[in-house]
Amino acid sequence: MPGRKSPGPSVKDKKLYEELRDEGASKSKAARIANQAAKTSRSKVGRKGGKNPAYEDWSKQDLYDRAKEIGIEGRSSMSKSQLVNALRNS
Repeated sequence: MPGRKSPGPSVKDKKLYEELRDEGASKSKAARIANQAAKTSRSKVGRKGGKNPAYEDWSKQDLYDRAKEIGIEGRSSMSKSQLVNALRNS
């Protein structure tokens, strides 16, 4: 996207980072994915997940605890579905 600042030296795959940002990923999520893709192959990054059940199967307390771990603000007033949405988009 024109006018966007460089993601900085900590991002290892700047092209993938920019693609993810253009798709709407947050800065931190795009950086995590881009760095993992640079560390391994891009095809392996998508296959690594799947060890946890879907967020809908988690208890509200577990969702809250995970949101707290990653620093989602406003989590104390969120419903279960809002927590799921916030976690997916963080």
